[in-house]
Amino acid sequence: MKFTLNWLKDHLETRAGLDEIVTKLSMIGLEVEGVTDPAKALAPFKVAYVKEAKPHPNADRLRVCLVDTGKAVVQVVCGAPNARTGMKGVFAPAGSYIPGTDMVLKPGEIRGEMSNGMLVSEREMGLSDENEGIIEVAADAEIGTPFATVAGLDDAVIEVAITPNRGDCLGVRGIARDLAAAGLGTLKPADIAPVKGKFESPLKWRRDLPKDLQAACPFVAGRSFRKVKNGPSPDWMQRRLRAIGLRPISALVDITNYVTYDLNRPLHVFDAAKVKGDPTMRMARAGEEIMALDGETYALTPDMVVIADENGPEGIGGVMGGEVSGVSETTTDVFLEVALFDPVRTATTGRKLGILSDARYRFGRGRDPQSAVWVP
Repeated sequence: MKFTLNWLKDHLETRAGLDEIVTKLSMIGLEVEGVTDPAKALAPFKVAYVKEAKPHPNADRLRVCLVDTGKAVVQVVCGAPNARTGMKGVFAPAGSYIPGTDMVLKPGEIRGEMSNGMLVSEREMGLSDENEGIIEVAADAEIGTPFATVAGLDDAVIEVAITPNRGDCLGVRGIARDLAAAGLGTLKPADIAPVKGKFESPLKWRRDLPKDLQAACPFVAGRSFRKVKNGPSPDWMQRRLRAIGLRPISALVDITNYVTYDLNRPLHVFDAAKVKGDPTMRMARAGEEIMALDGETYALTPDMVVIADENGPEGIGGVMGGEVSGVSETTTDVFLEVALFDPVRTATTGRKLGILSDARYRFGRGRDPQSAVWVP
């Protein structure tokens, strides 16, 4: 389980520093497996000012830039289309390790012009796949400031080992609760504000389980959202997800992933326009298959819980959603699933199918039953 220090302090009111928190975690049975400080890895990258960006005399697509690093003015040859006079970017001096390209930057001559350093893109810094241009920093950022500080990437990442009996600590809030109980601060009140707006949901949950299998999915709740815009999630959320090793995808997906790690509450969102009829919790039928969100097709067996509609299975209960009803950039109406699943059945299903998802990992260790009520 990974989380950042500032993320923990969203839930824990404490004056304790990183070292004290790490020590206390291990003392209460949450063994710390590692602490990483991204600011150290990004230390060479500083805010710089482009005093001049003129066309390269021997290459149409290159520019020769004079860059003020705060310590000196250096010449850099840059091929980014957005490199221009007066902008602020991120400078890497010669000798820096560039994580996105796995190389050590060396000074050199490019088409007859010396280049001593580099103005970097997000891809070159290993922050994303964006490589169309160099990073642009806000005009009021001070020259020479570490980019990690400006971008909020100076938040230490803590990784703790979670034993099978401590499923309650598979969320940041659960870890904060444990630390508060150990005397290292106070647990902040949960900010659970009611959702604004009311309308009749076009989709309603149905449970079609045999009497002797009611415990396979004892409870499910849902909520419809309409007129949403599924663009990129906020920068702060993307930074936190990247910090713990998750790739940001879109606002709708990122929010569910964030809640999974923040509150230890797996969620799933359906594109409501792709759901035919009311979604139903039932047991799988012999011969049924599903294409899951990982792009793989899985053969289901009658001992597995599925979320189905008139098209067939749309999700594997407690394990993974289906591709057919998954959200995309064109999604405008959403139906949210918040359910409880039998831990043993969920773990068994995941093992049979060879799926180890964040949802299966948590449902297989048991969830707080009340979370299915207050999350939606």
